[in-house]
Amino acid sequence: MVKQNPSSTTASAFVALLAFFSVVSGLVPSSTLPRPNNLSACQQWRTTSATMASRNNILLRKNTQLMSSATAALSSSLELPRVESQRTLSKLQSSIVRTLMIAYILSMCIALPVTMLPVYILYKLRLINRVQKEKMSLQVGQFCSRWLMRLFPFARKRVIVDTDDENYKNPQPSIWVCNHISLLDLFFVLALDKQMRGVNRRPIKILYWKGLESNPVTRLLCKMCGFIPVDMADNGNGNANQYDPKSFKQMLKSTKAAIDEGFDIGLLPEGQPNPTPHLGLQPIFSGAFTLAKMSRRPIQMIGLYGLHNMWHPDEDVGMECSANDMAVRVYTGARVYKEADEFAATFEAVVGHFGAHGKDMQEEELQLWLDGTMWETELSRRAANRMEVEDVKETIAESKSDASIEEDKSIL
Repeated sequence: MVKQNPSSTTASAFVALLAFFSVVSGLVPSSTLPRPNNLSACQQWRTTSATMASRNNILLRKNTQLMSSATAALSSSLELPRVESQRTLSKLQSSIVRTLMIAYILSMCIALPVTMLPVYILYKLRLINRVQKEKMSLQVGQFCSRWLMRLFPFARKRVIVDTDDENYKNPQPSIWVCNHISLLDLFFVLALDKQMRGVNRRPIKILYWKGLESNPVTRLLCKMCGFIPVDMADNGNGNANQYDPKSFKQMLKSTKAAIDEGFDIGLLPEGQPNPTPHLGLQPIFSGAFTLAKMSRRPIQMIGLYGLHNMWHPDEDVGMECSANDMAVRVYTGARVYKEADEFAATFEAVVGHFGAHGKDMQEEELQLWLDGTMWETELSRRAANRMEVEDVKETIAESKSDASIEEDKSIL
């Protein structure tokens, strides 16, 4: 059963904290279909394409029928609450929301150093060890974010989670991935963590951009919680990520240590805030898949929606506060993916749709993505396309050969 936990919210994030991200390689670019130049080849190409398209459609229909029968029993329980359309705020409402958000940010800048000071003192006096310090600091950060959001309620929150999911009741070690749409992301995730992952949730460490340490408050939170830094060039949101390969070795070492110490790992496969979430996700990096494979842990997905309307990643837009509705969706079905492309395609389809629309795709299609069935269909489609391309290439080669023979005969 899906539970919706509404409450008025105070979303926040001071200037730095939310550019934490993932690492490593990207997606394989799609290939283009060659076109023949002469008329005879074109006719053969069209005939071959039609034949292969027919073969492809038959294959896809068979796969779809199998998937429908296999998942009929599965698509029985997950009913999502109705998603209201995004409200556009008036100028007065927008000013009020912006004022509350700034008050929240300033309060976090004061509250975090004050509340983490006792933890720091205990650690320096060697009354607690490093792991205890990091877990306590995480709890302090979540407490501050949660209660200051209640004190400065500037956002309407929806938390959508299946409370009957086994991983919600009895959490297993996982790699958590989430889309990145705003500088507010981290603070909403911290504030809503108990609702999202349950009372038995495991402590988590986040991968973050090392440049955030230039802000003293951000540096305090990241260092005290033991978050894991990765070096990346500050080349603006929406541009290709430029990582420092030298930082990867230390990042992997820190991640492995965190896993051994009982922490979950959280990262953002897009690597940076997305300035156009309504168009889908940015290119997906396979760092989450790499970490999951290395640690033999499943990947679990989270989707965020609406925060960019309060604090947009584009500096030209900034704190426009055009709307104050946000939603977070925790997906069931933590999985160990077989390959990086499978993870990237699933994350892009499922979380990308939620980030753009604030609601899930149709339930049957969603379940097919979550259980991996849709990826098998995608592989069949790609195989059929490869066969089509190979046949077309062969047809073109044969036509060129025939044309060359005819040309030689004419010369003779």
